[in-house]
Amino acid sequence: MLTFTIRRLILAVPTLLFISLVIFLLLELAPGDPMAQVPLTVPPEVKEKMREALGLGEPLHIRYWKWLVQFFWVEPQVLFDNMFGTTFAEGKQRILSWQTRSPVMDMVAQRLPQTLWVVGMSYIVGVLIALPIGIYSAYRQYSIFDQAGTFVTMIGFSIPPFFTGPLLIMVFAVSLGWFPSVYDTTHVVNDWDSFVVQLRQMIMPVMVLALQTTAQISRFMRASMLDNLNQDYVRTARAKGLPEKMVVMVHVLRNSMIPVITAIALGVPGIFGGAIITEVVFKVNGIGDQLLNALFANDLPSVQTLTFMIAVLIVFFNLIADVLYGVLDPRIRYD
Repeated sequence: MLTFTIRRLILAVPTLLFISLVIFLLLELAPGDPMAQVPLTVPPEVKEKMREALGLGEPLHIRYWKWLVQFFWVEPQVLFDNMFGTTFAEGKQRILSWQTRSPVMDMVAQRLPQTLWVVGMSYIVGVLIALPIGIYSAYRQYSIFDQAGTFVTMIGFSIPPFFTGPLLIMVFAVSLGWFPSVYDTTHVVNDWDSFVVQLRQMIMPVMVLALQTTAQISRFMRASMLDNLNQDYVRTARAKGLPEKMVVMVHVLRNSMIPVITAIALGVPGIFGGAIITEVVFKVNGIGDQLLNALFANDLPSVQTLTFMIAVLIVFFNLIADVLYGVLDPRIRYD
């Protein structure tokens, strides 16, 4: 297992380099000019100086190399400095947003807690609800519970967040007044009462996002359980006199989790990318909202950095999923 992990980590380096090059070139060659929003009254020579200040006067390969070094070398040093109080990255040029002229990673650090509070919690809740629903639906196939679960999951797949979000706001915030209609990003949790306020404002965005996660993961879980319930090893375990609970929850569930682990692991990077529509609807000042604002402002350094961060997380969680395959199924050996 260790050899496999090291080999995958080594192979991840050229993969990430290729992804970074594709992301950088696609955004650099896309139509649009960061100077387009500058008023027409600004003289051309001033615009040219502004372009040079943004680094646009350098060749494309030089800009790519600087961005790559800043992402993998300078920003990790800044993180190390903040953690241990050192000054390794002092005076080094960082990835700056064209829109705010502030470091992109500092903006990410400010918005990340909001994304984890809402989007991260919704993913955890969705997975915890989806797994038992999928298991019981498969074990009681075509029962009333299975049919009701299928109906709810189809609703979760069919209704998009930009419809579910305003609907919940109209019902629970405007009509009933149970929950706040928007998310207060300035709220600080320092006691029990403030924690209750935080939970109340999280309920609606978490419900919207958890519905989608529950619908997806529960269908994966149900299909995988149905595929394994009819296998020969299940009949053998029952013939040996093992309790039904042990057969289902130990033998069948362990093998059924292999494809589900893939769906769960690949869904985790979506937390850091942010549920953009939901964050906009509920005014959550998270990473998804930052990415959307950067796209509208043609802020290429922010878009490139945030997009590549999601790509890094996808590669990393793919590795975690592959390692978990060997943990769940002893028949899988990598070494």
